[in-house]
Amino acid sequence: MSSHQSDSGKASAGNVRRLKELLLQSDNRVCADCGAPDPKWASANIGVFICLKCCGVHRSLGTHISKVLSVTLDEWSDDEVDSMVEVGGNSSANSIYEAFLPEQFSKPSPESSHEQRMKFIRSKYELQEFLKPSLRITSGKSSLQSSFSRKILDSFRSSDSSKSMQEGMVEFIGLLKVKVIKGTNLAIRDMLSSDPYVVLTLGQQKVQTQVIRSNLNPVWNEELMLSVPQRYGALKLQVYDHDTFSADDIMGEAEVDLQPLITAAVAFGDAGMFGNIQIGKWLKSHDNALINDSIINIVDGKVKQDVSLKLQNVESGEIDLEVEWMPLEQ
Repeated sequence: MSSHQSDSGKASAGNVRRLKELLLQSDNRVCADCGAPDPKWASANIGVFICLKCCGVHRSLGTHISKVLSVTLDEWSDDEVDSMVEVGGNSSANSIYEAFLPEQFSKPSPESSHEQRMKFIRSKYELQEFLKPSLRITSGKSSLQSSFSRKILDSFRSSDSSKSMQEGMVEFIGLLKVKVIKGTNLAIRDMLSSDPYVVLTLGQQKVQTQVIRSNLNPVWNEELMLSVPQRYGALKLQVYDHDTFSADDIMGEAEVDLQPLITAAVAFGDAGMFGNIQIGKWLKSHDNALINDSIINIVDGKVKQDVSLKLQNVESGEIDLEVEWMPLEQ
């Protein structure tokens, strides 16, 4: 039996499958703390997936703060899997643990030093500096793990959780569902092809698609979710070539101006009250990456925008997206 196994015994086959399915969610394909791709570790009591480098910092905090398990090597208990599933993944957890992350406080990147990771991770989980004050725990270490985990999980279970999100945990004004449809004529970064994937960044949030092997015209048709903060900027898109033994190569980037979509959506209010109509447009210009004017429509009660982008700072490549605005109450 693994030393990490809890008293409740080894997780059932069904729960092992649930854990692996959770890891496949788009927000869980990057480390919750630094954004490194393909995390293979998790903090079972906190509910986040993390990379190997951040895993080392979590371990140094002690199990009273973060109980680290390998997704593939360690045995999990049913209770541990249930806690991970109940939190729901990195985006949900970060909406709690980074609720009051100061704008001037930069999250570490995959290339950050151990010292930078330590400072951020300690502030986030041990010192609880970015938590909503009502969720902070001040008890001694002996009871910290159980009370900390229980109180955080209760915040996810609470029927008032969506209200709490709006009242100050993170000042979100809505959700953004981005369907990454396809890439066309992408740049070659290997011998004859590339292994592309797309990374979307909005504020401190980062999500990514799956890697498609050896394809310069990949079709993802993959939906990624992002929360839209009150002070939102452009949605940043980057395409990378996945490399097994070296750093991933950039294959171009672009930005999506969200203001036309959000302004139109807010102006029309409840989209379900309208038929299928055009409500706005993001115009192609010399200072954006649009290939054509991007039309904003209400379709079947949903506000959607088709976006075709010419990748910047690269020799070739285009990306097609469908962006959907989702109000918080939805």
